[in-house]
Amino acid sequence: MSLTVNAALTQAIAALREAGIEGAATDARRLMAAALGADGSRLSLVGPDTLEPDQSALLQAYVTARLSRQPVAQIIGKRAFYGRDFKVTADVLDPRPETETLVDIALSAPFETVLDVGTGSGCILVTLLAEVPNARGEGVDLSARALDVAQENARWHAVAERAVFYRSDYLGAVTGPYDLIVSNPPYIAAREMADLSPEVREWEPHLALTPGTDGLAAYRVLAAQAAQFLNETGRIVVEIGYAQGADVCALFKQAMWDRVTLHADLNGHDRVVSAVKSASQLL
Repeated sequence: MSLTVNAALTQAIAALREAGIEGAATDARRLMAAALGADGSRLSLVGPDTLEPDQSALLQAYVTARLSRQPVAQIIGKRAFYGRDFKVTADVLDPRPETETLVDIALSAPFETVLDVGTGSGCILVTLLAEVPNARGEGVDLSARALDVAQENARWHAVAERAVFYRSDYLGAVTGPYDLIVSNPPYIAAREMADLSPEVREWEPHLALTPGTDGLAAYRVLAAQAAQFLNETGRIVVEIGYAQGADVCALFKQAMWDRVTLHADLNGHDRVVSAVKSASQLL
């Protein structure tokens, strides 16, 4: 028997809730909108409509995938970030709202050239270039598949002519100089991996989640090496884990960076560290 959109949505929400999935209603609405090929804001308008067989089958496939704890963004292939949709696959991290704090801090001062270290989906670099039309940028990642996703996102948002993506192990293949370096590197400590949700632990790329050991490896590299790739007044802005603020700030201060600042996200958690290249680093 054919179901209306409202009835099918109710069933999907119930199935996700029974499986203990947080945010079941929100997830079900996103899956329904994708199955219909419609904007989520229109679901209430089409609620009385009857689902077509192909739409019903697609919704069921989506719900089944979600019940296996696959993230919604991977299921529907995209995620909103800073007001834009970005392609998401199993090769990249799901863009998270907390990372928008990094973008805000990066945009708080002018720049013309930017490097994104560990670019993943490219959501940070592409957003910065979309927000600053005269800027040019480079995105580096160790994963060739992630770079393919980033390149496609650059095309989606018409910044591909101002963006270059290539493989690099942190700063190993970059040249510079840049006005700005940004990074949301792997920062989860090895001991914390088991505590992650199944959506993250089982579905997102571990290469982008953890460097192993204490989770600080990327910051040690960036604090020690990034200044040589910046212009004289260049800045660096990095995302951190909520409990890493003191440790990451200490690394940048020990490496003689100026104006090392810890920033909180909208939830009040430590989320970003920024710093400016110092005169002593020019010696």
